Amino acid sequence: MSSSDPNQILFDRARAVIPGGVNSPVRAFKAVGGTPRFIQRAQGAYMWDAAGQRYIDYIGSWGPMILGHGHPAVVEAVQRAVLEGFSFGAPTEREVELAEAILAVVPSMEMVRLVSSGTEAAMSALRLARGATGRKLIVKFEGCYHGHADALLVKAGSGLATFGNPTSAGVPAETVQHTLVLEYNNLAQLEEVFALRGSEIACLMIEAIAGNMNFVRASAEFAQRCRELCTKHGALLVFDEVMTGFRVGLRGAQGVLGIKPDLTVLGKVIGGGMPLAAFGGPRDVMEQLAPLGPVYQAGTLSGNPVATACGLATLKEVCKPGFYEALSRMIGKLVDGLREAAAAEGLPFSADSEGGMFGFFLLDELPQNYGQVMRTDGTQFNALFHGLLERGIYIAPALYEAGFVSAAHSDEDIATTVSAAREIFRGIAAAR
Repeated sequence: MSSSDPNQILFDRARAVIPGGVNSPVRAFKAVGGTPRFIQRAQGAYMWDAAGQRYIDYIGSWGPMILGHGHPAVVEAVQRAVLEGFSFGAPTEREVELAEAILAVVPSMEMVRLVSSGTEAAMSALRLARGATGRKLIVKFEGCYHGHADALLVKAGSGLATFGNPTSAGVPAETVQHTLVLEYNNLAQLEEVFALRGSEIACLMIEAIAGNMNFVRASAEFAQRCRELCTKHGALLVFDEVMTGFRVGLRGAQGVLGIKPDLTVLGKVIGGGMPLAAFGGPRDVMEQLAPLGPVYQAGTLSGNPVATACGLATLKEVCKPGFYEALSRMIGKLVDGLREAAAAEGLPFSADSEGGMFGFFLLDELPQNYGQVMRTDGTQFNALFHGLLERGIYIAPALYEAGFVSAAHSDEDIATTVSAAREIFRGIAAAR
């Protein structure tokens, strides 16, 4: 990219004052190379960068923009809220309304606590699970990301049912000594860890449709066994639905699988693009939280009046009849088109989707765990990423991230994307 390009100029400025030039690592394009695009504005299914280039947006702020950017009803709600005040540090009616709206469509939740980020929600749910059970151990799965809280930044150990090892500097080993990491969709490991340590496990936390090793589903059998073993051993089943909540369907991944978790972590869509997240569950567990119970959790901006206005307006739209059916039809056209384009060139390719969330792999079959995901050809993905970017199509700048379609995407957007992918696949096949 030319040194005179506004994106490059901004990136150079940013690197002088912000670590890596970005405020969240994946934005730096390190996985794919090149210069990050600095977005100036967005509307509907499109974003424009500092150079004025328009992109069809398949990131959607990593999930929240399910209606597309700048939906009129959401903008109006936010504008009204801003005029009333940015933040009060006191309760508002709107946060009660948002809590009621969430509980009305998520049957597993009887009470909910609003917070400001998915990391905060997952961290708080973990503390609540430990406080409610009086136990220390937690079980998570390799490839599932639950935010950057210390106890959850952990990778698999060297053997079955071993404790994990920190995946970030600054996380002491003793901080993750009570975290057990298992392979996703591995029933044998799941059975064995509960047989060995079941009475010590406070909770099992899982992305039932993972979005941080791209798009990988928990099998119905695996998810059901998670539920059964938690019930049998008195552990809490925690569904991390920060990404999937109101994104893969009105009732999230738990609705798709027909499984009732004990605690649910939500984010992204419920804030409509504003910093807002939540965690909730049964009344007897949630009432362990301060000020009613001994588990402390607090936040100055929790239930922020502008964020709740944005979230309420967004949820009102997605709850309209036929919303998810239309979204699924649109994403189906994208996924089917990409499959056909790759197949025409004889390239290994697999893809999956649910609701408004999708993922694809440069593999013959859909992977079932993180180890299988890692077999994806990174060089070919980088060629695809940059080829699409040059053609005005913005997908995640890392092969381990899911993608998102909004209600604002059109048939023309999908056709343009598939056509571009077909051209790039042809070049990749020719270069093999």
